[in-house]
Amino acid sequence: MSLAGAILAGTVVVLGAWVRLTDAGLGCPDWPGCYGHVFPQGGEGFAKALHEMIHRYFASSLGLVVCALLVWALANRRDPAQPVIPVVGLSVLIVAQGALGRLTVTLLLKPLIVTAHLLGGMTTFGILCWLSRTPPHREVPDAERGLRIASLAALAVLIVQIALGGWTSSNYAGIACPDFPTCRSAWWPEMNFRQAFVLNHALGLDDTGGSLQDPARVAIHVTHRLGAVVVAVVLIGLSAATILRTRERTVRFAGGLLMAAVITQICIGIAAVHRGLPLPLATLHNAGAALLVLAMVTLLRALWPVPAVAMVPFADVDRPR
Repeated sequence: MSLAGAILAGTVVVLGAWVRLTDAGLGCPDWPGCYGHVFPQGGEGFAKALHEMIHRYFASSLGLVVCALLVWALANRRDPAQPVIPVVGLSVLIVAQGALGRLTVTLLLKPLIVTAHLLGGMTTFGILCWLSRTPPHREVPDAERGLRIASLAALAVLIVQIALGGWTSSNYAGIACPDFPTCRSAWWPEMNFRQAFVLNHALGLDDTGGSLQDPARVAIHVTHRLGAVVVAVVLIGLSAATILRTRERTVRFAGGLLMAAVITQICIGIAAVHRGLPLPLATLHNAGAALLVLAMVTLLRALWPVPAVAMVPFADVDRPR
């Protein structure tokens, strides 16, 4: 069930990006319905309303799956193999996501709320991926203990970059730099960092796509690019160290998956800039971020095995000879 939830959560994350990129975030001005209806009615704006409601339908289905996981976890809480605390935390997160979804509409796509909603969706996806993977049973070699610390640090760097990506998208800064690797034919164009990262500003859509002045959007975009360089160096370094320092097949596979995810995301990002941020590539860029989360969770799960002694049944340990 957790695997189905992970697939559904990944779909919700991608659909959320699709809704945002098609300017359908306010396709339904009320919540949870759409103009008071469960299904959007015909007329002007029907397409955007339908986009928004499709996202809500999938998100609601995800909520039901998490509720089922919670009931199952509580019913089997005495089973040592049944994780309870992560499932309870996931349930709280889903409730918070519902509240953020409502605020996203009522506060008219406030960038801080939109970014927080994205981070909540990625966190939900990550927890479900963790729950869906069975940890290996083995002892942890000394070489892997350092990798565990490094992987946690890399995860923190990735979270910051995903937040920067959400901030870039919600402030319509994705098209602020139409060229690559330079930005507006300059390595350091005119930028306003002070205005760019005022968290509590409203969106205030206008004919240019937002309330921020152009130098502020350029500053957001350039910061996201610099963050991408840092993330690429950290994650590729981690994946290379993982492959070189361990002989465990599952850990080496996870390291290879992480490297492939990083390279894929870099290619998608560069292609999206060169082609003027078309909808398919922009949506794929969000899917690429979800793939990075999946790869990091796969690596962390492989580096946190169940001790090999746990494989021996308790009855076998104390059985009279």
